[in-house]
Amino acid sequence: MNPVDLIIKKRDGAALSPAEIQIFVDGVSHDSWPDYQVSAMLMALFIRGMTDEETSALTLAMASSGRQFDLSGLPGIKVDKHSTGGVGDTTTLILAPLVAACGIPVVKMSGRGLGFTGGTIDKLESIPGFQASIDESRALELARANGLVIMAQTDNLTPADKKLYALRDVTGTVDAIPLIAASIMSKKIAAGAGAIVLDVKCGSGAFMKDLASARQLAKAMVRIGQHTGRTVTAVISGMDQPLGLQIGNVLEVMEAIQVLKGRQGGDLLEVCLALGSEMLVAGGGAADQPEARARLIQALSDGSGLGKLRALIEGQMGDSGVIDDPLRLPQPSCRRTWAAPRGGYLNAMNTAGLGHLFVALGGGRLRKTDAIDVTAGLTMQARLGQKLSAGQPLVSLQGRDPVKLDQAFEALDALFTIESEPGSIRPLILDVIR
Repeated sequence: MNPVDLIIKKRDGAALSPAEIQIFVDGVSHDSWPDYQVSAMLMALFIRGMTDEETSALTLAMASSGRQFDLSGLPGIKVDKHSTGGVGDTTTLILAPLVAACGIPVVKMSGRGLGFTGGTIDKLESIPGFQASIDESRALELARANGLVIMAQTDNLTPADKKLYALRDVTGTVDAIPLIAASIMSKKIAAGAGAIVLDVKCGSGAFMKDLASARQLAKAMVRIGQHTGRTVTAVISGMDQPLGLQIGNVLEVMEAIQVLKGRQGGDLLEVCLALGSEMLVAGGGAADQPEARARLIQALSDGSGLGKLRALIEGQMGDSGVIDDPLRLPQPSCRRTWAAPRGGYLNAMNTAGLGHLFVALGGGRLRKTDAIDVTAGLTMQARLGQKLSAGQPLVSLQGRDPVKLDQAFEALDALFTIESEPGSIRPLILDVIR
C-alpha cells in the first residue's frame, strides 16, 4: 500500500493494521516517506486518534527501528523507571541506588535536559570525570559488577521516534496521548526493560496540567504494556511545586547525596519510596508494596543505597569524593536571595516558570547544542501551604553569570501566590495505575 492510501485510510477514521503501521515507520526510518507525507499521517493520527492495538503496534515498530539493548545476560527481571518530566525531580539519583541496593539490577538510559525539565545525564556529568557516554558492553560489565549503571541514550536507539518527534514539534501534533505514550514506551522497550515503572507528573510544572489528562496518559502506557508483554505501573505524582528543594545540576547532586545520607526527607524521598516500592515488586524483590518500602528504608538507613551511588560514580570514572566533600563539585561565583515581599500563606507557585528561570540562569538548554552552566540553579526555602513573614527568604539563586542572575531575580515576584488565608494543597501521590 502506498503512502497516500495509508494516509487516506487513517484520515477517514479507519484503524491501521500492525503491518500498515510498520510500513509507515519503515518509511520514516528509511526516509522513503517525504516529510510532508509523514506530517500528513501524524495529523491524521492526531485528529482521528488511535486504538490500543494501533498504539502498541506503533510502539513496537519504533522500538525495533534501531538497535535494542539486550539485558538477558543479567539475572532477574530488569526494571526501568521513567518520569514524564518535572522541576527539581532528582528521583533517579536516589531511587536507582536504593533499588540496586535491594538486589534489583538497574540499567538505565537517561537523557540530557531540554527545555525547563532537567536531565539526569547533565546532573551526573556535573560530577568531575563522570562518563555517561559508554557503550553497551561496558554498561553490562558495570551492571554485573555493581548492579547499577546510568548511561546516556545511544544515538541508534529508536531513530524513528527521533524523526517523528522532530516533525510533531513543528506540526502541532505533540499533544496526542497515543503518540506521547508510544514515544515513551518505545524507548523503554528498546532499552531492554522487562518491567517499567512510570512517574507521570501532574501540575503547574508538568506537561500534564490536570489529573484527567495525566490519568489518560498513564492508562495508555499501561495498556501498551499489556499488549507488548511488559509489566507496567504508572504512579501519578504532583508537580505543583518543585519536587525537591533544589533546581539545578550540581544542586540536585548535592540534594541526592543528602537524602541518601538520611539527612533530608520530604516529598522527594516520598516519591522515591513510592516508585521504588513498585520497582521492587515488579522485579520480584518484594511480595508487596509495604515489604518493598521497608526494604528501601533499610537500604537508606544502613548506608547501602549511598554505597551504590558511590559505586556508580567510581565505575563511570567520576570523583566519588563529592559524596564526602560537596566543594569538590563545580561552584558558582554569584549568589542572591529573594525574600517574600509580604506575609501570608504560600498557596501556589508557577513551577514551570521556576524551571524556565533555571534555563534563563544558564542551567538548561533551549537547543540540544547549547552549553550549560552546571552551577546555575535555585534553592527553595519554603513549601506550599507554609505561612510566611514579610522579608522571609524564599528562593536563593546561583550561577556564574551576574547579568542572568539579576534578570532572573527580577522575574521571581510573578511566580508566587501569597494570600492571607491558606489554600488547598493537592496530595503528593494522586493515583497509581497497575
